Amino acid sequence: VVGAALLRGSGNGSSQKEVQPGPKSLAVLPFISLNNGVDDDYLGLGIADTLITKLSNLRELVVRPTGSVRKYMTLDQDPIVAGREQQVDSVLEGSIQRAGERIRVTVRLINLPDGRPIWAYQCDEQQCADIFALQDAIAQQVAEALILDLSGAEHQALAKHYTEDREAYDLYLRGRFFLGKRSAGAIEKSRHYFQQAIRRDPNFALAYTGLAESYAGYLIRQDNLASAMAAAIRALEIDDTLAEAHTALGLLSWQFEWNWEQADREFRRALELNPRYPAAHNWYSVFLSTVERHEEALSHARQAQALDPFSTHSKVHLGLVFYAARQTDQAMLEWRKALELDPYRPNLHANLGRCYVQKRQYQEALQEFNKEIEVGGSKLICDAYIAFVNAVSGRRAEALSKLDELTKQSDQQAVAFYKAMIYAGLDDRDKVFEWLEVAYAERTGPLWYRLNVDPWWDKVRTDPRFVDILRRMRLPIPSGGNTGRS
Repeated sequence: VVGAALLRGSGNGSSQKEVQPGPKSLAVLPFISLNNGVDDDYLGLGIADTLITKLSNLRELVVRPTGSVRKYMTLDQDPIVAGREQQVDSVLEGSIQRAGERIRVTVRLINLPDGRPIWAYQCDEQQCADIFALQDAIAQQVAEALILDLSGAEHQALAKHYTEDREAYDLYLRGRFFLGKRSAGAIEKSRHYFQQAIRRDPNFALAYTGLAESYAGYLIRQDNLASAMAAAIRALEIDDTLAEAHTALGLLSWQFEWNWEQADREFRRALELNPRYPAAHNWYSVFLSTVERHEEALSHARQAQALDPFSTHSKVHLGLVFYAARQTDQAMLEWRKALELDPYRPNLHANLGRCYVQKRQYQEALQEFNKEIEVGGSKLICDAYIAFVNAVSGRRAEALSKLDELTKQSDQQAVAFYKAMIYAGLDDRDKVFEWLEVAYAERTGPLWYRLNVDPWWDKVRTDPRFVDILRRMRLPIPSGGNTGRS
């Protein structure tokens, strides 16, 4: 019913559409809740996220990812301003109003820069009762309004459902909402909702993907690795065409299993399925840096930047690629841009501090590490960085004092990598490898990225014990066991 009404522009709703050359880039803004006193933000963002997923698979359309449009979740959002900020040709905006099980939805597709509606629709409660049909019809009408030439497979993708259970879908939307907040508490909530969605529908592939994503990139220890891997694998057993699930499995294979071949395979498969998926380009770029394929890494990081030009994620990852390639000034430039977009983004001040260490500007490095603590970054890690600065700048007593504080931490495995790093700054090689072996055995700390490419390990890079660890991790070992780096 909804699809027919939208396609005909008939029924109780009103529709208008004008034919014009189709724009090739689109921002789908979070739908705004009009329910006074009712928190429907998750639903408005969830509808937008579903439409973004559907439309992102179209060859002729570049769609800004959900992370880039999340900030427009306000009643006073201006779609024209949002579209210009996102540098797109058109904007899809909408509002929702819930009445029990029914939803009233208003949608407009706006052309930029003239601000004229290309297509608009308003449905009443009866027509909007089926949220799945509503989303299918909106996606189809957007494609038609933009005059896109869709293949048969693309028509099928627009109408694809991952569940027919409305409650499971609602739980999934709540999970995506909290996952996007990125804080530890919110991520824990997201897992709870994804697990509930899976209990409602055990064949809901996207819910398994969300569960895997809630682990990938946020695991500190391996405690939950089996559950994370199982979720990603189950998602792909149900639907092998999910780029998101392949990306999550790539992350887990890389960061926690050190299975470089499988990680490479999963990232490449994700990009085969969806070449315009920024997250896959971002993570693949850092993975390629890990195995010292720096030119390829830079290429993928730049592709992510082009697809999502105002994303802090893209700038953070591009900075990591530059840092690994020893292009310190370029890394700092990208991280400063990211700070302009999000002054409270974790790790940015710490990353800038690491760059200052490379430039031997130790006072500036210490200032950045302290700023990181002020904005809520990890005090433990920043204290370790401060100890390293003290070590390499000749303040041995201060470094040992910080090291003593780390030694008093209850979980010594969690700090093993950072203790080894400080001992590298102190040039105490036996202690370096004593604690690196602990980190290796427990797979704790960022061994999967930092060990092979971070300049902070250059003092011990030629030691046979270091080469042996790289060999056991199956990481690239330059001829003679030396990187040739200064």
